[in-house]
Formats: sequence, C-alpha cells, structure tokens
Amino acid sequence: MLALAPPQLPLPFRAMPKPALIIEDDPDIAESVRYNLESEGFSAIVASTGEQGLRLALDTQNPPAVIVLDLMLPGMNGMDLCRRLRRENQTRRTPIIMLTAKTSETDRIAGLDLGADDYIAKPFSVRELMARVRAVLRRVEDEAAERYEDGRLIIDFADVRVACNGANVKLTNKEFQLLSALAKKRGRLITRKQLLGQVWGYSYYGDARTLDVHIRRLRQKLGGCGDCIETVVGVGYRFVGSAAEMSTAANADD
Repeated sequence: MLALAPPQLPLPFRAMPKPALIIEDDPDIAESVRYNLESEGFSAIVASTGEQGLRLALDTQNPPAVIVLDLMLPGMNGMDLCRRLRRENQTRRTPIIMLTAKTSETDRIAGLDLGADDYIAKPFSVRELMARVRAVLRRVEDEAAERYEDGRLIIDFADVRVACNGANVKLTNKEFQLLSALAKKRGRLITRKQLLGQVWGYSYYGDARTLDVHIRRLRQKLGGCGDCIETVVGVGYRFVGSAAEMSTAANADD
C-alpha cells in the first residue's frame, strides 16, 4: 500500500499576517517602516497622501490593525486625517502612531487629543517604533477584556465591581467610569480633555478641576491600590497598575 501524506491545512486556516497601513510621503522612511513591519510579520501597505491613506484605512476587505501616520502630508494633513479616522466607526479604535518632525509639547498634546495612541518624533529608531507598534496592539487586546487583575487590584468591567487587596471598594458611577477609562488603556497617557470627554461627555464645559477632584477621591478610596494612577503633570493621567512587586508608587496628589 502507498503511504498517504498527512493532510495539509487549507489556506483559510493558516495564520494570516496582520495588515498595517503606513501613511508617509517620504519614500525612504516609508520603505524602511514597511520592511521592518513585514519582518515583524505584518502585511504592510503604503499610502503617500492623506486621501489615499483614508481610502485604504476604510477598506472593509483589508482593514488595518495599526496605522503609522505622518503629520506633514500633501493634501489632507495628518491631523485632519486622524480626526476623520476617529469619526468613522470602522477606524474609531484602530491604533494610530503619529510619526512626525513636529516635536513641541503643543503638537504632542494636539495629536493625543485627536485620538492618536502614540507619538514618535523624527529622526526615530526603527526598533523603538516596532516596540511601540507591539505595545499599542497589546493594549487593544487588553481593552477587549472584561476584567483587570494585577495581584492587588481587581476591576470587573462587566459587573461594575472593584476590589483592592481582597476588600470591595465602593465607588460612585463617575468614579467607576473614570477608573475604567484609565484601566482599559493601561500604560497609555490619556489627556485631561480626553478623560473629560469620555466620562463627562464632549459637551462638558465645566471647570477642568472637577477631574482632579475625582482623581484625588478615587485614589483615596482605592487606598493601598491608589498608586495605580500616575499623574503626568500638565497633560493628564496614566493607569500603571498596582502590582505588589512594583518598587515605586506613582501616588502623587495634584
């Protein structure tokens, strides 16, 4: 009898590379980023204008898992494109890393306020860019989870419950929304404007110090887990977790 070869998996069942979209008008930079993304296992597509980038980003047949976006583009610039992408349901949560020669604090804050997930200044290290791409994709996966746990702090997003060191923590609805908004974007800087919009609504025009007061009360109620929220002075806040092995705490009041 002839020995039968083991069946081969059909193509649809083989792991498919994640699509990445590079929107960059400098061909040398675009090629370098494309090469390195493909070396990381992505299938990379390059757009040299904002309009072309918008069309590719909204391609329902091949939606990008991550977008690397230059700000200084011909036609529609990167800021306008980022704003448009965040308005579209398909790309509302797609990670966007801004890659630009604009390095002022005002430009960085403006980019983050528009919804960018990260901001890298030119000239840049390709290895650092790849690390940040992996980091934003991990954060997207973390945000999809219904529960956060780090050994001390537990946040159950589905059941609206919080516990620190085994003890339940009673929070108001706004405090839980604020903690959830931060925890679901663990490790990512969220500006004050973004937090006010997510928790109080984008039509909120009250005193921004309301946010600081709620952060302070939230830290107090979390007690030994209050170090999970880090203050980035003059910009916003970052959720850093409250693992027992952390050697430094970020429990600085405003």
